[in-house]
Formats: sequence, C-alpha cells, structure tokens
Amino acid sequence: MSDWRIYQGTRTPHDGIDRLPPPLAWRRFEGDPSPADAPDPAWRPGDRDRARSFLPDPATIDLTNAALYLRRPLLVTGQAGVGKSTLALSIAYELGLGPILRWPITSRSTLKEGLYTYDAIGRLHDVNLKEGAAQSDIGRYLTLGPLGTALLPRARPRVLLIDEIDKSDIDLPNDLLTIFEEGEFDVPELVRITQDRPEVQVTTADGTGRVSVRNGRVRCAAFPVIVLTSNGEREFPPAFLRRCVPLAISPPTREQLAEIVHARLGAEMVETSGDLLDAFVERQRNGRELATDQLLNAVYFRFEAARGQGTGVEQVAEKLIEHLRTTTD
Repeated sequence: MSDWRIYQGTRTPHDGIDRLPPPLAWRRFEGDPSPADAPDPAWRPGDRDRARSFLPDPATIDLTNAALYLRRPLLVTGQAGVGKSTLALSIAYELGLGPILRWPITSRSTLKEGLYTYDAIGRLHDVNLKEGAAQSDIGRYLTLGPLGTALLPRARPRVLLIDEIDKSDIDLPNDLLTIFEEGEFDVPELVRITQDRPEVQVTTADGTGRVSVRNGRVRCAAFPVIVLTSNGEREFPPAFLRRCVPLAISPPTREQLAEIVHARLGAEMVETSGDLLDAFVERQRNGRELATDQLLNAVYFRFEAARGQGTGVEQVAEKLIEHLRTTTD
C-alpha cells in the first residue's frame, strides 16, 4: 500500500496529486475545467532552487497533507525566515502544480483586489476616444487578481500564497470566509451584461493570456492549495481559524540548517561553516530571532571573501547573523 501522504517533502517532482481522494461532499465544486486549463506561466528565477532546498519536518508534511485532503487553506505561523512562504513553492514544485500565485498582503489590501480589478477610467477614456473595442470588449479592462486566478476552474489546483495575512485590515480574514466556503465569486460588471454577453474573455494575474468567464461567475473545479502565512502579530477570528488547517513551523535544527546550506551553497561551504552554524543555533537558543537567509548570507560571504586579501572577514560574517529581535528575556 502506498503512503497516504501526497506531499512528501522529497524535493522531487511526482504525480502524487492524482492519488488525492475525492473531497468531502461539502468541499466539492462544480466549475468546468475545460476553458481555464491554459499553459502555466514560467517559474520566477530562483523559485525552483528555493523549492528544492526546502526541508520540511514531519509535522509540516503531515499537516500539509491534511490541508490537501480537506481542501482547506493552510495557515502557517512561525518566526521570520523559517520557510513559511517557501512551503508554497515546495508544494507546487513537488506536485507539479506550476508556478505559485502570490498575493502579498498590506494594511490596504481588500478582498476585491485579490479577486479582480476593473479599469473603469481606462474604459471611459477609450469610449471618449470613440474606440469601438471599449464598448464591445469589457474584458479588456478586467484582470483577475491572484485569488481570482487561483479560483479559475482547472482539473488540477493552483497554489496560492497569501503572504503575511496578519498585516491585513481587521475585516479581510472575515471577508475571505465566503470565498473559502463557496469556492466562487461574481464579477458584478459582467453579471450586469450576462443577457447580452454570457461569456467574456478576461486577463489573468499570471500573464498566461485571457480566459473565459461565463455568466459573470468564476467557480473552481479543484479548490486551490492556499498557503496563508502569519508572523503571529495578531489573533484571527474563530470562524476564520475553523476554516483553516493550522501549522506552526519551528526553527530548523542544526542538522537541518547544514542540509539547507548544502542544498543552496554546496558541500564545500558546509565543510567550512561549522562554527557559523554553531553560533547561529546558540543565538537562537538564547532567544534571538534569526532568519535562515542570514546564515546563508554569512556562510557565502565568508567563504568568498576569504579568497581575497585583507582582514575583518570574520567580524563581518558574525555581524550578518546578528539577531533581528529578542524573543525572550
């Protein structure tokens, strides 16, 4: 019998997503995947490397699979630099789901921004210039946002990273509840013209081209793999938490850090970085909040700078792993 885990954290692509069992009855959606299965966009430079270097612990693997089985968003918390956003890359890379969609959250982010934007001013300008397309092709002025693009009906889900949800306005988590439950949304500008134009081509957030929206509604076929990250700077409403699978990522151990350095920088740099690894781990144990990127920067800088002449390399490398902030007294 094969392992129940679809996502295994092996850093090797496979088609395990096809083994995912059918969803619960109340997590089934009825979108038609045929019109939206367009080619995936190209991966961003460096994203595959980040995905291949991510080393999830057993708890991360198990809870990620729980989110996949349940078709629920994964709410990931942890210190800065522990790999919360990289988990989304790892899932997309290993399961062959294409480049991730990103929605970075700020205090000004709104649900509508995540779903779609409508350039009404641009259309009005074109109408005034008597451009016929402005009247006949409203889809030219509509662009689906990252969440809206993730909800397009596809045979395989897309991976959406909603980054730093704790920075949002207080209402955004509650605004997301209906979307998470229903897996669909309406575009009012298209609903109003459904009788005359039941199908409209709109632009997607990932640049893959235009896709059809029928009757003014976007409804997923496979619920997207949604990874929400939080730095723990606020509490969320119980109703929001109930609809998510919670995952707290702990800082990596020394062994895991050595593997990360090996994966990102190579075996030679691992062999010369033992003291920096020890210092990094010791500072974490003393309550210093550190990011793994700081260690990678210090290891790389010292290794390369040591090839030249001069002094001060060790002192600079030490400064690169200074704490971000103190988490305990």
